[in-house]
This record gives sequence, C-alpha cells and structure tokens, in this order.
Amino acid sequence: MATRTVGAARRPIVSLAPDQFDRLLSASATILLLMVIVALWRGRSDWDEIPTLVWAHLLTIGLALVLTRIMLLRRRGDRLHRRLGWIWCLAMAPTAALSFGIRGINDGGLSAIHILSAFTLVQVPVIAFSARAHRVARHRFAVRAMVAGALILAGAFTFPFGRLLGSWLFA
Repeated sequence: MATRTVGAARRPIVSLAPDQFDRLLSASATILLLMVIVALWRGRSDWDEIPTLVWAHLLTIGLALVLTRIMLLRRRGDRLHRRLGWIWCLAMAPTAALSFGIRGINDGGLSAIHILSAFTLVQVPVIAFSARAHRVARHRFAVRAMVAGALILAGAFTFPFGRLLGSWLFA
C-alpha cells in the first residue's frame, strides 16, 4: 500500500507546453507590436514633440511586447525563461507606473485605462512570487491575465479615441 506524507500539498500537474490560448495571446501581442511600430513610423515627423515620459513608456512596453511573444511560445521553467521573466516584469512595472504621468485625455485626469495600470502594479509581484514558489497554475493564470488585460486590452485602447498612436496609425 502506498503512503502519503502527512501535510503534503497536492498541486495539480500543469503542462509547461504552450497551448492554443498562449498562441492566441502571442499572436495578439505580435499584432499590437506591429501596429505600434507602424504608428511610430507614420508619426516620425512629430517625434520631437513627444515628451520623454511617453518615449520611456513606449520603450518599456515595446520590450514587454517582444518578450511576451518569446515567453509564451518557448520552453518554460528553464534558466532563460526565468531571466527573461524578470526582464519582462521589470519592463511591465515601469510601463504601468509611467502611464500615470500620461494624461492626454480627460483634461489631464486619469482615464479608465489607468485601472489596468494599477492592476499591473499589483500583478507583477504576484507573477514573480508565484513563479519563485513554483505555483505554476497561479503563475500562468496571472501572466495570462496580465497579457490579456494590461498588454492586449490596454494596448487596444491606445489606438482609438484620438490617442497619439491611433492618430498616427489611422491618419
């Protein structure tokens, strides 16, 4: 008869391989990145008018979008995944923090998109700590929520409603 250690935690076995949802999120991040690149190129004549804060935000979000595709499609749990994950988290946190200084709409006030920035500042530690604790299911859920909400959804809202990237992309 098999015995079990008293108090041993039973965690569900979670596959480390990318699934369809990971591929969908990766494709969405790639499309968003391409839209940002095209918008930036089309708006290049206005670059000198863009505040440093906005450039810093675009740089960190660009890094996060590039790493998102890589992280969602490659092998997980190895040293490179952990290192790239830390870089991704270190890109997402300042991206969110910097967004609070970008208030081009709502007469200088915060907009609904800033809710996702606050969400990001909460989720980054959750993602990092759940990974360090090897809580794979929680880590994966938190990463997917962050990618879907803070990257894809927030990114989609940077194009309509007269925002800078949207005006460049659709001009």
